[in-house]
Amino acid sequence: MRLLATILFCSACLGGFSQSLPKYLDHTAPIEERVSDALRRMTLEEKVRMLHAQSKFSSAGVPRLGIPELWCADGPHGIRGEVFWDSWDNAGWTNDSCTAFPALTCLAATWRPELAREYGRAIGEEARYRGKDILLAPGVNMLRTPLNGRNFEYLGEDPFLASVMAVPYIQGVQSNNVAACLKHFALNNNEMNRNFSDVHVSDRALREIYLPAFKAGVQQGGAWAVMPSYNLFENRHACENPRLIKDILKKEWGFDGITVSDWGGVHDTDKVLDGGLDLEMGTGTDGLRADMNAYDTYHMANPYLERLRDGRAPEEELDDHVRRVLRTIFRTSMSPSHWKGRFTCPEHYATARRIGAEGIVLLKNNGALPISDKKKKILVVGENAVKMLTIGGGSSSLKAQKEVSPLEGLRNALGGKAEVDWERGYIGAGSVVYNNVKSKDYDLLSETRDSLRLVADALEKAKTADLVIFVGGLNKEDYQDCEDKDRISLNLPYGQDGLIEALAAVNPNVVVVNISGNPVAMPWADKVSAIVQDWYLGSEAGNSLADVLTGAVNPSGKLPFSVPYRLEDTPAWGERRYPGIKRAGSNIHDIHYDEDILIGYRWYDTKDIPVRFPFGYGLSYTGFDIGKPVVTRTADGYSLRVDVSNTGKMAGAETVQVYVSAPRQKGLLRERKKLVGFSKIDLAPGETRGVSIDIPFSSLAYYDEDTASERIVKGKYVFSVGSSSADLPHKITVKYD
Repeated sequence: MRLLATILFCSACLGGFSQSLPKYLDHTAPIEERVSDALRRMTLEEKVRMLHAQSKFSSAGVPRLGIPELWCADGPHGIRGEVFWDSWDNAGWTNDSCTAFPALTCLAATWRPELAREYGRAIGEEARYRGKDILLAPGVNMLRTPLNGRNFEYLGEDPFLASVMAVPYIQGVQSNNVAACLKHFALNNNEMNRNFSDVHVSDRALREIYLPAFKAGVQQGGAWAVMPSYNLFENRHACENPRLIKDILKKEWGFDGITVSDWGGVHDTDKVLDGGLDLEMGTGTDGLRADMNAYDTYHMANPYLERLRDGRAPEEELDDHVRRVLRTIFRTSMSPSHWKGRFTCPEHYATARRIGAEGIVLLKNNGALPISDKKKKILVVGENAVKMLTIGGGSSSLKAQKEVSPLEGLRNALGGKAEVDWERGYIGAGSVVYNNVKSKDYDLLSETRDSLRLVADALEKAKTADLVIFVGGLNKEDYQDCEDKDRISLNLPYGQDGLIEALAAVNPNVVVVNISGNPVAMPWADKVSAIVQDWYLGSEAGNSLADVLTGAVNPSGKLPFSVPYRLEDTPAWGERRYPGIKRAGSNIHDIHYDEDILIGYRWYDTKDIPVRFPFGYGLSYTGFDIGKPVVTRTADGYSLRVDVSNTGKMAGAETVQVYVSAPRQKGLLRERKKLVGFSKIDLAPGETRGVSIDIPFSSLAYYDEDTASERIVKGKYVFSVGSSSADLPHKITVKYD
């Protein structure tokens, strides 16, 4: 049971201290004074106990002083169901079913920072209600390869977009006195061999691509926690890496919060003590044994205590770690706030539904959408139309209070207007039970038909349907958007590509809804009427999708990543780049980021490689006109203003995107262009409004490895303005000198 930090103690309980309230319990006192006061009252043993796990998701407090334990919770899309103290099994609680919010790829696809703040505030309220101090979110690693099984938890392929969306998410979470924990720091861009991948990357790519979202989260978002990752960097595991933790995070960026290891990410006592980590979690021990407390065997437990006692480890570093833990506790459970949060409330479901609908991306539409009232006979095909997708995927799997399936959402939306039938069409691999949580469609997904019969039944009904909506994609099972497993192919699994082509051959009105957190190949793209990029949308998944398909919501999502034609076209193609070269006599794979700063659209643009759908792309049911921009120079950079008009008959939202191209310099690699600003604007039919976008001088800079600093080359820079990375009709040249 969690201790109450606000109780009054008798002098005996406080070991002879004054009858007056100790400063560390005084909520009106500055945090640093409270931290210092608590620290001086603690024994060496009490300090060490605060630096390692005492259960699967908590670390010890100081019961003698009334300082509570620290509780973590998996995110980033909802508050994970309770597990047992010493095992990963679901604890069987009946009051821990959460609101499942859309995956962060969907949030990135909204291109709306204010929604990120609303998202963070809502999930922070759920964490607060459940008594969690640290929400292990958001994830801000880059989409380097579309095979990464965990890309659905991240914010896409562009560091600027990820930074802009992560900052308000963090601020929203922490407005509830819950610490947001940025992860996975850093270079955790694949799941295969994630514990034994040693990343080799230039300092420039590190600084320009892989660290900006972390830096923004710390310095702009004020994140209170950071989680180092599983992989190695410069031959040191990230959780034991002094360059990442001590030099960059704490010294250079001024981070004053807590670093929390990924579960099982610590491997060596001396290295972790040298590396600067503050809290060790999940290091391969399971709980209480008859002969000992296994948590005391952690590297930062008794082994650390022994080094402190014999002088091998300095107590000054111990005190810094404990200060950070105490600071986190005083910011969260022992904060002055009386706010207790909210859980599974109508407001949170409304937030989830809105974010889901606004993040859906319309990729193609030949008039099939929105669904016309004339479509009276609608056939929905695909397992993902009914399968529960809040479960599975690894640590982000959720015990959702409810999940509206796409089929259910469409039937709710269309009511008596149309007959909505369903055919499975294919059988996806994997279970419909995860961590003792059973899918509500467990019985529905029991199947006696073979694959040939499933296809035949779907095609037979498709022949007479007014509209066919195929709902497929990936499913968060192993190798299909799942932690600890990368994808094997860019193509859709379970024969879906062939099924889609077969459906298109018998019906001219086929809408493909792809549910995934990653780009997928779409060899059938030219044969179908419409393509919708859907995501793992959580509790309101079906309602969000139905809102868009029926036109109740005009789609406004934009891709947070590029969709390539082939895996061979991607920047990380080739064994050396991914999955890496296995060292002789070792489990370690050396992964070389030879593409350097050219990931995502930077790679495709600079190398002139065509893509199926470009970064930043997304259609609407209405039309927009982006006028000629005007740029003025300010004291800090540039201010770009442009008028945007809704030229159609339906209210909608357009995202104005600004990219910059730098002057060429011999011997210096530069991307053809990079995103430096954007703004999303809502417009009524026929309405015109202005958009202003500020672009700081720092957006023009590159990281100069010789001086270890950002540098701006003098010369002419070109701002390109439009609605996607491939649709930039307006160009303005400015001179920087």
